[in-house]
Amino acid sequence: MSAGPADTTDVLIVSVGATTGWRAAARELEAAFISAGTRTVTVHTGPVREVRTFMLTDFVQAMAARRAAAAGIAAHRPRAVVYCSMTAALLWPAPGAIWLDTLAAENRPGRHGVWQRTVERRRLTAAPLVMTMAPSSLPTPAGPLWPEPVVVPVAVVPSAPLAAVASTAGAPPAGVARDIDVLAYTGDPVKRRLDFILDAWRRARRDGETLVVAGIDRPDEPGVRFVGRLAPDAYRSLVRRARVFVAAPRREDFGIAQLEALADGAMLVTTPAPGPYVALDLARALDPRLVSDDLAPALRAALDDPARGYAERAAGLVAPFSRAAVTLTLSERVLPRLLPGLRS
Repeated sequence: MSAGPADTTDVLIVSVGATTGWRAAARELEAAFISAGTRTVTVHTGPVREVRTFMLTDFVQAMAARRAAAAGIAAHRPRAVVYCSMTAALLWPAPGAIWLDTLAAENRPGRHGVWQRTVERRRLTAAPLVMTMAPSSLPTPAGPLWPEPVVVPVAVVPSAPLAAVASTAGAPPAGVARDIDVLAYTGDPVKRRLDFILDAWRRARRDGETLVVAGIDRPDEPGVRFVGRLAPDAYRSLVRRARVFVAAPRREDFGIAQLEALADGAMLVTTPAPGPYVALDLARALDPRLVSDDLAPALRAALDDPARGYAERAAGLVAPFSRAAVTLTLSERVLPRLLPGLRS
């Protein structure tokens, strides 16, 4: 939604957007705020130069967010500001609510977060509202240090009706082709452990089976096809065609791609990564055989002996992440604190 300087802007969202996940998260948050009856605008940093260390990366991204926030505040004069990620809030030009997946205290250990950990404590203390993507995003109780957080997950919905995506056991519905054996998303090949996934696939693969890898360009190899970076709609079309989605993150702060895979009817094979990885518990509940540090037997279990009714049960488990559910949380628990005078 766009609002000119003369409009009354309720919420300004500030997004770094350095990753596909955070860009998707910011889009969904804006849509949910608008559905909740607010005039909401999102400002982005645009491309941010790549640097060598985590400390410098966070600083460069935080400075870009500061510039975007200052320009957005001047242009739209919002009643409230929401910083979409802890990094976006680190060097804020004005206090605002913070929506975070995890803390630097968790994912920037040692020298990697020497300045971020100190600054984020000050920002959390000054924030009028803290929203977390998962209950475990803040590993310690809030206590008196910062506001009691409200859990606001990223909205994740099927990219097609369930009848068109639910097919993991038996024959697919009419008109649906689950013609991709296994799909992986590895936009950051180190964080997503692409080499680990490829090694497991080489051990698990049988003749005629193919792993499709999105998010990175590489030469194809036997049984592996790389499709590079895709537009969101093109990527979700691949997810709808996949029987299995495989993930092996070093650490997962939320896991949008995994939840999207479950929403679109694919079976999730994953390692038990640390972090507030919300899809991990869902994957264990759906089929514990598919959660393992050794992905090769987990992949074979999914391909050879899929659990009956997996997609339908997965649809029920991802229902709390629907757009309607997120909008309801914003209306009932966020807006009364963020904009107490709002009448939607």
